[in-house]
Amino acid sequence: MTNYTTADLLKWCAVPAADLVDHPERRIPLRVVEDSATMGAIMAEELVELIVEAQREDRTLRAIIPCGPMAWVAPFTRIVNERGVSLHNLEVFHMDECLDWQGRELPLSNPYNFRGTMQREFYDPIREELAVPMPNRHWLNPETYVDLAAQLVAEPADIVYGGWGQDGHVAYNQARRNAYSPVTIDDYAEAVARIQDNNPDTVIALSQRTLGGAYQLVPPMSVTLGMKEIFAAKRVRLYSDTGSWKQTALRVALFSEPTPDYPMTLLQRHPDALLTATVATAEHPVSQHPEWDFGL
Repeated sequence: MTNYTTADLLKWCAVPAADLVDHPERRIPLRVVEDSATMGAIMAEELVELIVEAQREDRTLRAIIPCGPMAWVAPFTRIVNERGVSLHNLEVFHMDECLDWQGRELPLSNPYNFRGTMQREFYDPIREELAVPMPNRHWLNPETYVDLAAQLVAEPADIVYGGWGQDGHVAYNQARRNAYSPVTIDDYAEAVARIQDNNPDTVIALSQRTLGGAYQLVPPMSVTLGMKEIFAAKRVRLYSDTGSWKQTALRVALFSEPTPDYPMTLLQRHPDALLTATVATAEHPVSQHPEWDFGL
């Protein structure tokens, strides 16, 4: 169900990274930063500023938060502790979680248990008197996803933070690979929270990134917020510092019309969306090898 050709893809990948931000055909705002540390510092500062701003206005900041990218978490906890920023008004909705083949949660110490990771890296380092209140921590799992999705539709989040996958998935809204039940881009826009199988390409990409290619150890299922709940948010901010794993998805998101092949292209329909990529993620090998001939 692509609406672009291989020649289109080659053209988009051939654009030099330095030309992406101001490219006249770019469809989503883009910010390029030097490296992972720079990206993490920016993301952390932005979230702290939003929390403090909400406190000045005497309101809760409702944020959908990912387990990845992780570069922002340590800078965020450091800023909160050093400046004494109370998180009493922060309400966190976790966007996805990995599951075993029977749709069950993984052990907390599993590297793909997002709750365990966020508890250790995001919540535990914060001084107790500054911490996010327990009732404000909403974990997505097979028992909670229907209720949390309903909450986020009834009262949309103020902001979504996240990354994107190798196929442009946001949270675990992957490109659907089932030939017997294809979906349109409009179907994706209305997709709600659900439990699902992970695509083979998602499993392989995760195994290569974290587990030395041991795809047998990658969780085969996931529970995720849908695009409907995510894109109902007032602002969407996606970040990536993982280089080659995300380079082509970024190019498709920037230049293609919305396509179910790459769900993040739906960002083009959001009124306040911004992509942030490191230089290594904004680059593409095709743009660095003009001598390559693909016979197109």
